[in-house]
Amino acid sequence: MNEACAPASSAAQAQAGTSALRPLCVDLDGTLLRTDTLQETLVGALRRAPWILLALPFWLLAGRAALKRQLAARARLDAALLPYDPAVLELVRTERAKGRRIVLATAADATLAEAIARHLGVFDEVIASDGVRNLKGEHKASALRERFGERGYDYVGDSHADHAPWCSASVAYVCASEGVGTARRAREQGVHVVALERRPLMRWPLLRAMRTHQWVKNLLVFVPLVTAHRLHDEAAVRSSFLAFAAFSLAASGAYLLNDLADLEPDRQHPDKRRRALAAGDLPLWVAVLLAPLLVVLAFALSAQLGARFQLELACYVAATVGYSLWVKRLVLVDVLTLAGLYAVRILAGAAAIPVPVSHWLLVFSLFMFLSLALAKRHAELSALARRAATVAPGRGYRTGDRMLLGLMGVVCGQLSVLVFALYITSPEVRALYSRPALLWIACPILLYWVARVWLLAYRDELNEDPLVFALRDRASLALGVAILAVLVAAT
Repeated sequence: MNEACAPASSAAQAQAGTSALRPLCVDLDGTLLRTDTLQETLVGALRRAPWILLALPFWLLAGRAALKRQLAARARLDAALLPYDPAVLELVRTERAKGRRIVLATAADATLAEAIARHLGVFDEVIASDGVRNLKGEHKASALRERFGERGYDYVGDSHADHAPWCSASVAYVCASEGVGTARRAREQGVHVVALERRPLMRWPLLRAMRTHQWVKNLLVFVPLVTAHRLHDEAAVRSSFLAFAAFSLAASGAYLLNDLADLEPDRQHPDKRRRALAAGDLPLWVAVLLAPLLVVLAFALSAQLGARFQLELACYVAATVGYSLWVKRLVLVDVLTLAGLYAVRILAGAAAIPVPVSHWLLVFSLFMFLSLALAKRHAELSALARRAATVAPGRGYRTGDRMLLGLMGVVCGQLSVLVFALYITSPEVRALYSRPALLWIACPILLYWVARVWLLAYRDELNEDPLVFALRDRASLALGVAILAVLVAAT
């Protein structure tokens, strides 16, 4: 039988037997799972051993089934962490309770399919690719006909790849809008089609995966524009906006890469498991293709800002890649790296104008951003402690480290204010400000803000990145406006 549906001999034959006697065959990729196991194993295998990228073409020459077997053996996916579809699971458990035989029928490799079947404990049989035969499309339909006969099973699928199994089934369950048109053709051949309602995908999954709300961090590239008193220079303002756009694109590419590298830890985290990639709301291949594309666009956009800016941007990209793949698992090194990434944005903003960077500004920034990075870790560990967790997934921290991180963060925040106070007494201030004594007003404002951030952190009320929090918090915005007014009055 080819991919076209074979007409049923009669309506009675199509509906022969009761549904309680027919096995229910369930597809895996995109149906039971809200993700694709081939993409999952590819990402997982490359995460563990990037050098296997060279072996992929040779494995593919042996066929897709052989490729799936090789990747499944190296990825070592944890079946308990994969994103399952609640609606499909409910259907399977309901039908099993009625006494039906439940079969997992998938083109995924048998070793992975069997691990999933063992984990869920609701399948009586697994029919899957065996390393030689890729059980997809007509191959899957043929295997099901050989096992259960024409119209001898019901089939749950989600896309055009399930056309052939649907056509041989007695009842076709469709659980995605993509498969409705294909299933309609099966209905024309006498197959009873049932639409299965699923939990809708999150809104704007790509934008959420790119974390566009985190672009506010890149406003730091405007700091040199303000401190160098270049706000009236149209060319400098235009260059700063271009630098902001370039860093935002590069940051989104880095976030996509980070989420690909962090799939398993994110799925173990009570909040991060809702991220678009971890939840299966965005296909992994989109992130794999888009992450490098965004970085390339960032460098293309920054070409007119000069080699110095592009060097800073390259350092930022290299540091974020290193952070995503390795550094974030190193205790304390990770927060030092985060503080450095904030400082790189300021250096890049200075390179875009271009203006020299004050050493005072850099030292102040490192202490302040180290305090904020520690506050972020403290908030994450506090959230885990509330859920009785003891270890942060994918990190080197334990929830018992919160006290030490908090002490270090408070000290770093106060040191940043001390550096600012010393800067006020330096000769550089008299060259930039006509009334430098007014800058002392900013010191208690900074002290208050740092103390407030850490007070909220200790109260477990700081639930996001502190810098993002500051740009959403009314009190923080008011304090920021007050400091800006002080700077203007002192000029």
